[in-house]
Amino acid sequence: MYSHDTYGLGHIRRTMAIASQLIGSRTNILILTGSPIAGRFAFPEQIDFVRIPGMIKKTKDEYLPLSIKINPKHALDIRKNIITATAKTFQPHLFIVDKEPLGLKKEVLPTLRWLRRCQPATRTILGLRDIMDDAQTVRHDWNAKGVYETLENLYSEIWIYGNREFYDPIHEYAISESISRKIHFTGYIPRKVPNKNVVQNTRKEQGLEKTDKLVVVTTGGGGDGYPVMDNFLSMLESQKQSTSFKSILITGPFMPKNERKQVFKRARKLGVRTFHFYRGMEKIFAAADLVVCMGGYNTLCETLSQGTVSLIIPRVNPRKEQLIRAKAFQEHHLVDYIPLDTLSPKILGKKVFELLESPAPFNRAISGFKLTGIETMGQRLQAFRCGRI
Repeated sequence: MYSHDTYGLGHIRRTMAIASQLIGSRTNILILTGSPIAGRFAFPEQIDFVRIPGMIKKTKDEYLPLSIKINPKHALDIRKNIITATAKTFQPHLFIVDKEPLGLKKEVLPTLRWLRRCQPATRTILGLRDIMDDAQTVRHDWNAKGVYETLENLYSEIWIYGNREFYDPIHEYAISESISRKIHFTGYIPRKVPNKNVVQNTRKEQGLEKTDKLVVVTTGGGGDGYPVMDNFLSMLESQKQSTSFKSILITGPFMPKNERKQVFKRARKLGVRTFHFYRGMEKIFAAADLVVCMGGYNTLCETLSQGTVSLIIPRVNPRKEQLIRAKAFQEHHLVDYIPLDTLSPKILGKKVFELLESPAPFNRAISGFKLTGIETMGQRLQAFRCGRI
């Protein structure tokens, strides 16, 4: 499995969720990742990872080495060579590429071409989240980079981790009939659900009484999450002693240090617990009555898996995918959302109190929503093993 991971936590979390569900008695999984925090995750038996040098996006098309101070081209060459050498040595039966059809700066293309040429029996899978960006941007980008040709010639299948009735990328991204025949909509990817005892223990660990309402605020990796934290803290500061719920803030490991310090300092004055990284997100989400977040794919899959209501404040730069997803999910009564350009402490406070007091319509929709991603992928893997496809 290849996960380029230049920014945030989304790709490695999705890759880990898929890998941990797909291992079997005869399956070994090796993850190629650029995530600087891959080592913080607990890897089950039969799953391991190869860390390639991290890169971080400076502009839309410019990437710089995350830690080592070398020429960006040299860093990309190192990544490309590690990816190719690992594939040649491991000789996988299945090669899953997450999100980027060509890899970062086309770094996965040599591996795809080698597999097609030297290991034609290997299944090459492109795994796409439900929404990449607005249709015009994706069409332009894919045409300019030759993505359509790569989908046609180098991939056996394309797995879209979403429901077509929520968003139809075949139509939106002008995907041809020959490519669309390779596409399988898996549904959304479920996450581990802790049992009631674990949830109760988590609440106790966080100093919560049985009757306490809990709001968890998270901004994923946190690199651009400060406005959400700032508005939430301002809302709490304006409420002072009248707040009827408890809060936990998780900034994310990539929030700039000065912004994280401000969040922690203000939270301490309010008696609010704050973390920069929380290893068991499924536990804290299951313990919450409401999650305030930015609407990334993985966060929504996690909250829906736990049956917890979400209030989304989606980013709109550099991509609009979170906003598009928030609108689609709201139409199905699975989340509520506030557009970022209308966000204020007052509006945020009003929404939070409404959702805590009247969650029933969302709870009904969430309880009836099925996340079928792992089940569908398992069926595809079984078909591979049995030689039916």
